[in-house]
Amino acid sequence: MSRGLRRSGSARVGAVPSRTTSTVILVLAALGFLYPLYALFRFAFWPTAQTHGFTLQHLERLGDPGQAYMYSQLFEGIQNSLVIAIVTVVLMVVFLLPAMILAELRYRALRQVIEFVCLLPISIPTVVLAVGFVPVYQQIWHVTGSVAWVLAFAIGIIVLPYAYRPIQSNMSGLDMVTLSEASRSLGAGWFQTVWSVILPNLRRGILSSALITVSVVLGEYTIASFLTQNTFQTALALLQHADPYVAATFALAALLLIFLILVLIGAVGSIGGSAKRKAA
Repeated sequence: MSRGLRRSGSARVGAVPSRTTSTVILVLAALGFLYPLYALFRFAFWPTAQTHGFTLQHLERLGDPGQAYMYSQLFEGIQNSLVIAIVTVVLMVVFLLPAMILAELRYRALRQVIEFVCLLPISIPTVVLAVGFVPVYQQIWHVTGSVAWVLAFAIGIIVLPYAYRPIQSNMSGLDMVTLSEASRSLGAGWFQTVWSVILPNLRRGILSSALITVSVVLGEYTIASFLTQNTFQTALALLQHADPYVAATFALAALLLIFLILVLIGAVGSIGGSAKRKAA
């Protein structure tokens, strides 16, 4: 009898939900995500009782010369956020990626140190970091002037955990030491080995890291607000007091953009997995 109990207990532990249960859970989760988006969409495009149905009348204000200054702040914030995102991605590729490759190939004892440093910002509240950045940027702006792109250095610290994990996950599935030794045994130098052998195998992790970095930068508000810089999120926060309908429209567009980025990351991951299975 004890054997039967152990067998039934192990079967229950390893059981999976039925198709009906899985469908119900997925439908409830989808409703939980989609209903707020629907409410935001309805607020933006069915704004008043006088508009019977879908309307774009509030978006027509974007072309009103009398309100050009108010909306110019929004477009300037979008431009600043895109520039910050590009600079942040470049910083990740120039500094984080070579450090991780070098630690994996030559200084393996440093892998734990790099992981600790990269994951540390996620344990510190963003408000605390922003308060610490204020005196630092006061000195930086004496040299560079109050330009938005230098926020990339501060936001780069915030995105370290999100940029590190996809690359590290990609590296854990590769035997990089064997790949580099095989390449060098064929006469390739270190630069050619990294450029022609290592980086192509890390393409999926690098792309995922870059896309997640862009998503985090587009949604970053705290640091830009504390450092009084005009970015997409700070411009939206100001615009919602003057024109909440246009602010809701752009917020919905940003959410859809981030959703598409996440879908693209998933597609890249599935393509990489199918390519490995075909090669095997």
